Amino acid sequence: MDERQLIISAKQGDKDSFCELYSIYKDRLYRYALYRLGNPEDAEDAVSDCVLSAFKQIGNLKKPEAFSSWLFTILRASCVTYIVRQSLQNKTEDIDGMKDAAGSDMESTIRKTELQQALDILRDDEREIVLMSVVLGLNSKEIAKAVDMTSGAVRSKLSRSLKKMREFLGD
Repeated sequence: MDERQLIISAKQGDKDSFCELYSIYKDRLYRYALYRLGNPEDAEDAVSDCVLSAFKQIGNLKKPEAFSSWLFTILRASCVTYIVRQSLQNKTEDIDGMKDAAGSDMESTIRKTELQQALDILRDDEREIVLMSVVLGLNSKEIAKAVDMTSGAVRSKLSRSLKKMREFLGD
């Protein structure tokens, strides 16, 4: 069965078809979540939340060809939830005095790779577009649906963002 047929079958309630779709997308979902969240456990949880949500909502999917962007929109929202949760947890820990002054910013204690540093110079919207393109392999049309922009705007923003990253990396 091809992917389109799997989507149609999953929309009709076929759990095995949904499982096959998960098998097709799981690695890309995880890579995106890991890049976005920086923590393997959070990435696994975000993907799990995304897949559960997608399974519950697949009957609402209008067009099978929109499945990929629909799925990654759900994952993106799941990642944002984890980022907000982590931020609130960090603030609570700071308030409770559980962190010492040298470790108050969790990200400052983690040694980042050059690529992560290059991603960090981008604005959130730029980073999202780069990750969706490079990590997930989505095209500009699929990204445009996920971030509510035109395909042309996505291509332009992607080009400018990659140029910023190249300049930062000295390439």
